[in-house]
Amino acid sequence: MIIKPRIRGFICTTAHPSGCAEHVNYQIQRVQNQGELTEGDFKNVLVLGCSGGYGLASRIVAGFGAQANTLGVSLEKEPSDKKTASAGWYNNKAFEAFASKEGLYAKTINGDAFSDDIRQQAIETIKNDLGPIDLVVYSLASPVRLHPKTEVLHRSSIKPLGDKVLEMKSVNVDKGEVTQVSLEPASKQEIDDTVAVMGGEDWEYWIAALKDENLLAQGCQTVAFTYIGSELTWPIYWDGTLGQAKMDLDRAQRAISESLSNLGGSARVAVLKAIVSQASAAIPVVPLYVALLFKVMKEVNNHEDCISHIHRLFSTQLIPGASQRLDESSRIRMDDQELTDDVQTEVRRRWELVETKSLAEYGDLEGFREDFLKIFGFGFGSVDYEQDVDPLGLSISEYPFG
Repeated sequence: MIIKPRIRGFICTTAHPSGCAEHVNYQIQRVQNQGELTEGDFKNVLVLGCSGGYGLASRIVAGFGAQANTLGVSLEKEPSDKKTASAGWYNNKAFEAFASKEGLYAKTINGDAFSDDIRQQAIETIKNDLGPIDLVVYSLASPVRLHPKTEVLHRSSIKPLGDKVLEMKSVNVDKGEVTQVSLEPASKQEIDDTVAVMGGEDWEYWIAALKDENLLAQGCQTVAFTYIGSELTWPIYWDGTLGQAKMDLDRAQRAISESLSNLGGSARVAVLKAIVSQASAAIPVVPLYVALLFKVMKEVNNHEDCISHIHRLFSTQLIPGASQRLDESSRIRMDDQELTDDVQTEVRRRWELVETKSLAEYGDLEGFREDFLKIFGFGFGSVDYEQDVDPLGLSISEYPFG
């Protein structure tokens, strides 16, 4: 099968197995070249939402930076002889293959991390293969959650709060057109559902289940990822339904920290920088902000890609004995470079001026598109995209790299 990107709106419905493997390999090489972490900084690491973005980067940094054993959980679409798998499925397979080649333990559970059944499967795997976990990374991103206790299906919404329609600038990524979007305010039910999906309750369930089984090490850490962003995106993000869910993560962090106190453990919410991801591409307004932001950060030479950002998080904030940079809500602030005064002043200036005809001057939409395609394994020079490829995947020995 010749596999090409097939894009519908903000979703790419195909993924390239060799390209996804090259994406994983590229990030592994970056971590190994950067150094700074040492074997033993982390021993047994559980990554919830391990198949892409910051979750995959965390697994790579823990595994290939600190030689940690890693167990990952994510829900991925498997391939058939006629259809490709999800990018995350290929990423997980590639990670496991590269880890095996390096003699590292890596196992992935493919299933709904919100479910009690998958939680129990992870617990049994940890008991049989690993022993107590010293780091739990919570990086789940899903639009829906079937509640394991009530069996209610909750669907999240990306909407503003209040009683007025929100009008904001945005961009049509496919056409390269700056547009105006109108966003209806959320109902109380939509707010509650979004908190149920993206808030902190499931994080609490995981930590409680691991603790009840004595599977958390003395001094264990857990970290959940969030985004706050700048005031340009707050009307649809931090001041909207998503922000309500992210605030619930703060509530959960305090509760989990209290529950871990007798182990000398800690829970933190880490505020990360904006990146191109399947999730961020789906949020109105955000792609335009990211396109402007990336161009400004590249011009002032403080841009970080996903793997570099997570490597800095682990090496400066999560390693044992690190002096953590916390805000007034006890969050780890990793968005410092995005929110510098000079960067944000320039982004705001460009936001006011940008139109379709000046988009290439003020923003890096082409870079946004390239990063988006790489999520699905497209756009790597080392991969021959005209080659006939088995969508069921390649063995590691067949990869032309690594």
